[in-house]
Amino acid sequence: MNVLYLFGPNLGALGSRDPETYGSQTLAEIMDGVERRASETGHVVTWRQSNHEGELVDWLLAAREDGIGAVVLNPGALSHYSYALRDAIEAGGLPVIEVHMSNIAARESFRHDSVVSAVCRGTISGLGSAGYHLALEAMQWITT
Repeated sequence: MNVLYLFGPNLGALGSRDPETYGSQTLAEIMDGVERRASETGHVVTWRQSNHEGELVDWLLAAREDGIGAVVLNPGALSHYSYALRDAIEAGGLPVIEVHMSNIAARESFRHDSVVSAVCRGTISGLGSAGYHLALEAMQWITT
């Protein structure tokens, strides 16, 4: 299956941004590991990062036409207020797993709620970069 990983604002700064919360791996290093595991399980992974909400919306809406079977999404701070992203997930019609490296329920109160969670198949939160690997493993159960 073709799986699209999308990363929202500031996730391109992984490795240098708040390593106590997000770890020391860069996004490219994390995705190298995910891509290796994907090749072992028969999946093909594509990934993109943007600091711009509209670009993420465009990618979500085009995913099905581009041959994507499922999406793994870390919308970053957009999780908490982007109804445009929520609507794009819903309109896209693909299964989406929302991933957060930190436990958003244990952080500042404005981070506790995600407006996109309700339209995602599932959410993985608080497991660091392992969450991206777990989302890939979950594909066999959510896409059949």
